[in-house]
Amino acid sequence: MGISDRKEREKEELRERILSAAKSLFLEKGIEKTSIRNIADQIEYSPGIIYHYFKDKNEIFHALHQGGFRQLMEKMSVLASVRNPLERLKAMGSIYVRFAMENPDMYDLMFIKEAPIDHVASSEHDDWKEGGGTFNYLRLTIRECIAQGNFQGHDEEALSYLIWSAVHGMVSLHIRKRCEVICSDRQTNIVADGLEEFFKMLDRL
Repeated sequence: MGISDRKEREKEELRERILSAAKSLFLEKGIEKTSIRNIADQIEYSPGIIYHYFKDKNEIFHALHQGGFRQLMEKMSVLASVRNPLERLKAMGSIYVRFAMENPDMYDLMFIKEAPIDHVASSEHDDWKEGGGTFNYLRLTIRECIAQGNFQGHDEEALSYLIWSAVHGMVSLHIRKRCEVICSDRQTNIVADGLEEFFKMLDRL
């Protein structure tokens, strides 16, 4: 490995350390209460090194979001071969739930933790293509379902939002440990069982 290759690898490793430290602090302290100095202290560097990689805290948060959505879409890529849109929609739900259950901290950061206002504003631009792309994939699949004869009389946009909200709600309740109200012998499998019930409802639409 040449000098330039080694430096590039070291640069990427430090960037990942910054992101890992920021993710931990965002989850522990909240985004607004986490400072660049907090992140620098976590990796035992000066704050100046953080600014060498990211212009501000908002950009760090956005990088974490992008990484999470890329991971999710990579999981979804296996669905390209599923020709039946209704079956693809169900498989999307299963993959989404599995991703959330296997990556609760990342899911919390992507969908539950309040985002900085600057990040919300920037979501209208191309740099938010990962998040928009995920929802667009859901929207496209539902459009294909409607064209196939499913969900007749339902609005594509509203139904896309409803389906996403329902699946998100189930995993969010589990991640935030709000399933204690469920019978103790059902808590372990309640998300999977709830998803199956939801699929049955979709079959009847």
